[in-house]
Amino acid sequence: MFRRQFLQATAAAAFATTLGAGRSRADEAESGELPFKISLAEWSLHRALKDESSKITNLDFARIAKQDFGIDGVEYVNQFFKDKANDKAYLADMKDRADSEGVKSLLIMVDGEGNLGDPDTAKRKQAVEKHHRWVEAAKFLGCHSIRVNAASKGSFEEQQKLASDGLRQLSQFAAPHGLNVIVENHGGLSSNGKWLSETIKMVGMDNCGTLPDFGNFFIKRGDNPEEYDRYQGVAELMPFAKAVSAKTHDFDAEGNETHTDYTKMMEIVLAHGYHGYVGIEYEGSVLGEMEGIQKSKDLLVKVGKSLAQPVS
Repeated sequence: MFRRQFLQATAAAAFATTLGAGRSRADEAESGELPFKISLAEWSLHRALKDESSKITNLDFARIAKQDFGIDGVEYVNQFFKDKANDKAYLADMKDRADSEGVKSLLIMVDGEGNLGDPDTAKRKQAVEKHHRWVEAAKFLGCHSIRVNAASKGSFEEQQKLASDGLRQLSQFAAPHGLNVIVENHGGLSSNGKWLSETIKMVGMDNCGTLPDFGNFFIKRGDNPEEYDRYQGVAELMPFAKAVSAKTHDFDAEGNETHTDYTKMMEIVLAHGYHGYVGIEYEGSVLGEMEGIQKSKDLLVKVGKSLAQPVS
């Protein structure tokens, strides 16, 4: 199967060259002994994956992560293989490609399958059931989690009750599969660290946790935006974290992210005893995606080395 990918891989190589990512740069930024691992979220390549002229698809993701950036953990996004959750041949191809590169499939980020906190009982149940196939796909690929959203409607307390119910139902389905259900701060009350941490407590299941994202703390956007303090939010979500999302947008001349103090943020992450994968999720528009990913990795390596402590 993997031999047949040669022509596809050759065509996709042009994409990396066009966007200015060389393997030598990835080699220069090897992580060494860091107090955490580095993974790559597929959303970092969302523009290229949506652009048919780039000639890359979801099937190229694991190869790009390893060969262009020296990254051995990947986080998939379901919208890039939306109709393939039940396609065992396609999933086997994904798994084969990741295994061939020595890349671990960590999680699938799931969107567009309904609101797990929907006020309508039937719609909430339907949303839970529509997530089932992604639990099964994640299990097949060897992932540890699916990332979901906790969208709901109503008061602060009503949304907690509704979202915790949907999350509990899904977590109960995922538990026998050995899968976690993890919630990202992703808009609305889910971007309120207090609300989300309390909601996870209400679920009351070990396999239901969080995926703190460094940059997704806008409760409301628009003319009168409401933003939650990102450092407080991450601190509140880390006790339940089973993955971490390192959001980046822009960088200064020294390579530091201009919206987030990465040293401060990673100190919070490490203070909670987390030494797992930290997933790069580049969303900037100034740099190309390949350059933005490399800048993000360089920053994590720099900060990680400065904070490195022996891990018992």
